[in-house]
Amino acid sequence: MNHVALVILAGTLLSACARPGAAPPASPNAYATAGAPPYQVGLASYYHDSLSGNLTANGEIYDPNVVSAAHRELPFGTVVDVVRRDGRALRVRVNDRGPFVDGRIIDLSRQAATLLDSVRAGVVEVALFIVYVPAVPERTRRGEASAR
Repeated sequence: MNHVALVILAGTLLSACARPGAAPPASPNAYATAGAPPYQVGLASYYHDSLSGNLTANGEIYDPNVVSAAHRELPFGTVVDVVRRDGRALRVRVNDRGPFVDGRIIDLSRQAATLLDSVRAGVVEVALFIVYVPAVPERTRRGEASAR
């Protein structure tokens, strides 16, 4: 196998290893140059610590120290990059439904909001970029497939 093929193979394998919390490109411009339009633009908030220990919509226990998020319609297990206007970015996995406040498009766990430096502001404008959508949606705690 020649060197070019090895480099391409290595890059493909490394990109497949991306996981929630991994660093996405440093700025929204990196996405624009790659030709990836945002899936959604709007406001991000974060879960209150009092929800710690409650079940999420997919049956996981909410832990404010884990990077996760709630979205109204994306399938459970979907991974999105959340990018602030100032270029701060974070990769999260959707495991819950919400937010249920007009104008907000995603609720972040406390850890995700901390890493995105949005805790003090509480609500920040973000763009969402879909990284991965599972072929078979994760199951809800009732054993039903996600609606979408």
